Amino acid sequence: MRLPKTAHTSRPWRIHEIAGDFQVEDVWALPTPGGPDDLARLVRQFAQGTGDPVHSPVARVLFAVRHGLGKLFGWDRPDGGLGTRVPTLRDRLPADLREGERGPDLRSAPFTSIFQTHDEWAAETANRTVHGVLHIGWVPDGNGGYHGRMTVLVKPNGRLGALYMLGIKPFRYLGVYPALLRSIGREWRENAPTATP
Repeated sequence: MRLPKTAHTSRPWRIHEIAGDFQVEDVWALPTPGGPDDLARLVRQFAQGTGDPVHSPVARVLFAVRHGLGKLFGWDRPDGGLGTRVPTLRDRLPADLREGERGPDLRSAPFTSIFQTHDEWAAETANRTVHGVLHIGWVPDGNGGYHGRMTVLVKPNGRLGALYMLGIKPFRYLGVYPALLRSIGREWRENAPTATP
């Protein structure tokens, strides 16, 4: 379920301290019901995924088109990413986060972990169009349980980046996010811990 941007901005997340110059692009409630300590399980699920990040024919076509355009226009060259075009957000971390758990990088997508706490994990990616952050928070559901909340934060690279984000918006909503959320929920259910008697 898509949530208003205030669902992210109103919470005292640590990411606000280091990504205040990024825009909140999207906020989603994840179909990952669990207990108060289950963020680490969700982070492992994100990090250990292999192959297609989104299992959907439409999403595969969209990713293939994006990959082709990136190759044609040079959007994804190494000199346009983290540590070259933009510094990593780890350089902005306060001491406690820098010295704390970093969290895992993603295998199936070019995201590098920034930090992980008990209820928050952030990873970043960058290319010639945008510097983006994937933020996963673990929040109470109001009924005694908890679930994940996914926020996408972006810092477009000039006019090109702004046009790029505007251009891909309908494709994200129609082809990518619905399939991604279904995939996250399915994997969460399939890998649920078995109860012991």
